[in-house]
Amino acid sequence: MGGELYDITILGAGPTGLFAAFYAGLRGMRTKVIEALPEPGGQLAVLYPEKYIYDVPGHPRIMARDLVRQLIEQCHLFEPGFVYSQRIDTLTPLDSGDGPAWRLGTATDAHLSRTVLICGGIGAFEPNRLDRLGVAEYEGRGVYYFVKDKRPFRGKRVLIVGGGDTAIDWCLNLKDWAGEVTLIHRRDEFRAHEASLASLRLSGIPMLTHWELKRVLGDGQVRGATIFHNRTGEERELAVDVVLISIGFKAALGSIEHWGLETADARHIRVDGHMRTNLPGVFAAGDIAAVEGSEPLNLIVTGFAQAAIAANAAKHHLDPRSRIFPGHSSELRL
Repeated sequence: MGGELYDITILGAGPTGLFAAFYAGLRGMRTKVIEALPEPGGQLAVLYPEKYIYDVPGHPRIMARDLVRQLIEQCHLFEPGFVYSQRIDTLTPLDSGDGPAWRLGTATDAHLSRTVLICGGIGAFEPNRLDRLGVAEYEGRGVYYFVKDKRPFRGKRVLIVGGGDTAIDWCLNLKDWAGEVTLIHRRDEFRAHEASLASLRLSGIPMLTHWELKRVLGDGQVRGATIFHNRTGEERELAVDVVLISIGFKAALGSIEHWGLETADARHIRVDGHMRTNLPGVFAAGDIAAVEGSEPLNLIVTGFAQAAIAANAAKHHLDPRSRIFPGHSSELRL
């Protein structure tokens, strides 16, 4: 599949990339999706497959893994090609014999495409790790940075560290699953949705502000944690079985930085209102894109909208006679 010429190649099989694959198929484009991970879903699959998502239109709530499954089912209506466990290292212009195109190079392969849509999410993401006694020792054995499967948390005493959306969401998700949940945050201000914070305050879960993790205690498995108040120096020992650290992720563009793309900062590619980058035929959408005149929202619903815009703009780039707005899907036979 590497040497064939595609109309559009989508980098990233997160929710934005999957919806873009559907929309590209809707526009009759021969589509390939390349994902660096061994499975589709992006952050939804890697970081929180069992977390509920509440801000996807039409779903009062939907589990992340179920959203991924439905997006895959939707895009398979048009049978795009999928390539997993490949990271694109180089992007090189070429003449395909059928007009301008791009060569996307990996360590072992090359892919050819007339247009490219970068849906790389937050790029090469790694959790921000906490350098405290016992944390590294018990990582994966009671200390976690994200949750692939919440079954081991059943009935356990869980300490959650953090003050953003992920930390708050896991408090709410685990409150009727774990035996006990306690939240500590190094400040008294939270970076989370107001509705989630309101629910947390009504949940009865202890919210200890200005408290930080000092050490994880154990005897081959986690038995407790020492926390300290960063203003008074007071220390407490908590009996816990699990420490879940949710203090954000390092986001970086990785090799994308060297492709000649104009960037807005260390983690965003600059695009115009049609999601076009400064390179002809190369588009970006989702968390990795910074639209001129707008602040990135980093929401799934925003990624969906940008995916549709980018796919339609790519179709117009391939065939200037085609309209960017194709009409409503209800007018088409699928």
